[in-house]
Amino acid sequence: MSESTVFWSDLRTTPTMTILQKLERLMRAAGFASLDLADKYTALKIHVGEPGNMAYIRPPYVSVVSRLVRELRGKPFLTDANTLYSGRRHNAYDHLRAGYENGFSRDATGCDFIIADGLKGNDFVNMPVVGGKHCSVAMIGSAVAEADAIVTLNHFKGHELTGFGGALKNLGMGCASRAGKQFLHEVSHPNILREKCTGCGVCVKNCAHGAITLDSQRRAVIDHSKCVGCCQCVAVCQFGAARASEGSASRVCSERIAEYTEAILHGKPAFHISFVMNVSPNCDCWANNDAPLVADIGFFASTDPVALDQACVDAVNAAPPINGTALTDKQYSGTGEKFGHVHPDTDWSAGLDHAAGLGLGTRAYRLTKV
Repeated sequence: MSESTVFWSDLRTTPTMTILQKLERLMRAAGFASLDLADKYTALKIHVGEPGNMAYIRPPYVSVVSRLVRELRGKPFLTDANTLYSGRRHNAYDHLRAGYENGFSRDATGCDFIIADGLKGNDFVNMPVVGGKHCSVAMIGSAVAEADAIVTLNHFKGHELTGFGGALKNLGMGCASRAGKQFLHEVSHPNILREKCTGCGVCVKNCAHGAITLDSQRRAVIDHSKCVGCCQCVAVCQFGAARASEGSASRVCSERIAEYTEAILHGKPAFHISFVMNVSPNCDCWANNDAPLVADIGFFASTDPVALDQACVDAVNAAPPINGTALTDKQYSGTGEKFGHVHPDTDWSAGLDHAAGLGLGTRAYRLTKV
C-alpha cells in the first residue's frame, strides 16, 4: 500500500481562530465532508474518562464533530463500552453517570451518549474478522456493531499493556464487550516483583476479580486462575512491583486489538481524529492521570488509523521530554523511543504491523500541516 496522508494542526490560537475552529478546519482539510453519512447512524467513539482522571478529551471537541456529522445528514451518537475492571464505568448505569459527571451531556456534545454493550457488558454482536490469525469473530458492543459509520476521537497516550493507546486501541479494545475484553486480555498475566512490593494493598483493593491477596509476609500474590489480565494492578502500583507479562503478551494483545478493529471498520465509512494532548503514561481508565510525558502537540486526523497512530508516535518521540515525569523515573536519556521506555515489557509496533497486514492502512505516511 502506498503512503497515506495524515493531517495535523498545532494548538496556537488567535482572536479570529479558536481551538474549536482549528479542529473543524483540520477535519475539513482531511476530507471529512467527503464521507457518505446521509441517514447513517454514526458512532462517535470516545473514552469519557474515569472520574478522577483529567486527561480525557473535553466535551466541546465532541460538539464540533457531532455538528459536522449532522451537516452531512448523519445521525451521530457518542459511545463507549463498559470496562472489564472495577470502577465507575463497569456497567451502563454508572458509566453514564460518570460520563455526565465529566461533562458529556447532550447539551455539551450535541448528541446522546449510548453505552455500546448494554447494562452489564453482555449486549454484543459476533462480527466476522477477515484475515485474522487469532480469531474469526469479534465480540463487539451492539451499538457499534449496528452503526453505519464510525468516527473516532482518540486521546493519544501511553498504555501499560500495549505501549500506547490511539485509534486502533480506542476501537478494538474500547468497543469490545466484556467477553471480548476478556479474550483480548487473557494473554496477559501480570506478576509481582516481591522485592519491590511494600504490602500497601492498593492492588488488592483495585482488583475487580479477587485475584490478588497479601500473603503472610504482606507481599502481593496473584492467583492467575482468577486473573483476567486487565493489568489494573500494573497501573495502580506506585512502587513498580506489579509488572505486565514479559515476552509475547503485549504483541498478541495488540494483534488481537487490530483484528477487532478490522471487524468494526470493515465496509463502513470511517474517520479518525487523535488528540496528542495531556500525553499521560497510562490509560484514561484509571481514576488518576500522571504528568504528561511531553508538551501538548496538537490534533491529527486521517481516514487511515494505522498511519494516524504511527504519525502520533513519531510526533511524541520527536518532542522534548518533560522533566519530572515517568520518563524521568525510568531514567530516560532524552532521545529515542518514549513509550517503550516507560513500558519496557510492551511491543507497540506489533499492532500496527498486524493492522497493516489486515488491510486497515499503512505505517507509511505523509504529514500535512493545516
